[in-house]
Amino acid sequence: MVEHGIVDPGYRYQGDMPRAGVVINEPLRRGRVTGADLLPGLAAAVPLDLFGMGVARAADGLGVPHQSMWAYDDLPQDAMHAELARRRVYVHPYRWTSLGLALLEAMMLGLPVVALATTEAVEAVPPEAGVLSTRAGTLADAARSLVADPPRARQMGKEARAAAADRYALPRFLRDWDRVLTEVTR
Repeated sequence: MVEHGIVDPGYRYQGDMPRAGVVINEPLRRGRVTGADLLPGLAAAVPLDLFGMGVARAADGLGVPHQSMWAYDDLPQDAMHAELARRRVYVHPYRWTSLGLALLEAMMLGLPVVALATTEAVEAVPPEAGVLSTRAGTLADAARSLVADPPRARQMGKEARAAAADRYALPRFLRDWDRVLTEVTR
């Protein structure tokens, strides 16, 4: 098996905005699959910034006050990385998906993670890098706590980056594929 690998966007964490970043494409159309139904409760605990395609009307569609959830619709990847790195914490609410590349990118950027304990997130995010739970209240409390504690958020983000760089770096990914291709072409 070859695990995911991503291009390292570099450590960019600033965490200067006491808000949580979330990346979901088409949250209104995809709903529970992406955990979009959890966003109103999370936004009540901590201001959210939602990045992705088709997010412009998400606050209205989810019944979240605009001051509690800002939308950044379809930013180019580098601009999204720069903006995401300004948020204090990354929230990953996905219920059904393979390992989300946005989660790995956020970890590589150096953001601490608050994630629904489903999908491959439970394997990708070690305890020192974030908080995973199946309970919405626990996720909201964790996001609120990290937003309120910049030094803890920064340290957890450094751990997230180290874990992602060790496991999901592009050089490891390419080595694994070279090995697989060599084996199957013998």
